[in-house]
Amino acid sequence: MFSRKEILTIPNGITGIRALAIPFLLWAYISLDNVLLALVILTIGAVSDYVDGKVARALNQESALGAMLDPAIDRAYIAATVIALVIKDVVPLWMLLLLIGRDLWLALILAIKRRRGTGVFEVSFLGKTATFNLLYAFPFLLVAGDSGLGQIFFISGWGFAIWGLGLYLVTALQYTYVAFLEFRKV
Repeated sequence: MFSRKEILTIPNGITGIRALAIPFLLWAYISLDNVLLALVILTIGAVSDYVDGKVARALNQESALGAMLDPAIDRAYIAATVIALVIKDVVPLWMLLLLIGRDLWLALILAIKRRRGTGVFEVSFLGKTATFNLLYAFPFLLVAGDSGLGQIFFISGWGFAIWGLGLYLVTALQYTYVAFLEFRKV
């Protein structure tokens, strides 16, 4: 499906390392109860998400594999972080269920798109904005606490989370609408 040249790229290597860091994020936050280490891992993951795209474009190493892996790893970071925050009672379970439900719905639509030969979703600006908001929300919620600064992080985190969740749901509708338009053409 993918050529060796397309797989073995610097951006895909960065994405692979980013994926391997997810269990360490969970271990640091849940097992070690080390918020600072978890925050560092999450921050490095977010920065490397930006870097791999820049490197791909700069080195002309953009690939279908990278386009598929990058949003999948974003989803994995979001899911892992929300699971950790639910376990620590920082965010409610409904948030996790909403995020997972949305992704399962789009996975179903994507499977239908592939079976009908209409390809994958093209990530929209709104989709990127939703992910951006969620990826900002979770570090704030990770370090939120009872102190004055902790409360500012809590409020900021929930502000980004609410916007991110709202946009996440809107993009689910957007992607579903686009898919159904494509289905009518086939």
